[in-house]
Amino acid sequence: MSTPLYRLKAEFFKTLGHPVRIRVLELLSERDHAVSEMLNEVGVEAAHLSQQLAVLRRAGLVTARREGSTVHYTLADPGVAELLRVARTILTGVLAGQAELLADLRAAGGSGDDASVEAPDDAANEAGDQAGDQAGDKNDGGSGG
Repeated sequence: MSTPLYRLKAEFFKTLGHPVRIRVLELLSERDHAVSEMLNEVGVEAAHLSQQLAVLRRAGLVTARREGSTVHYTLADPGVAELLRVARTILTGVLAGQAELLADLRAAGGSGDDASVEAPDDAANEAGDQAGDQAGDKNDGGSGG
């Protein structure tokens, strides 16, 4: 029996669920990098970076090539860079909504009165949902998984 698509997606997002892996993918979204270059940018021990790169390789998100004693990494699929851009757009909208809510709360002065506070603009969230739905439609035939 095959694994349901929603479970595969969950495993995919678990793979992305580590700050070092996200930073590596961001760097590789710009250009190929040698491991030594990433060490300076990511700021972790070599062994830790190596473990995270192995996770990304096993997941098929990055590929490695050796040139002499240097190992260079590249994104296996340019869609990963696009996913990171979409995530940034969604987070920007969410954070903007939270900043607006915080400004409203501060303007209310915390006086304990019943001053109304508008909820964050749901347009950013709806746009993010629609973008996610569209991406899901492209990737899974619209099965809603």
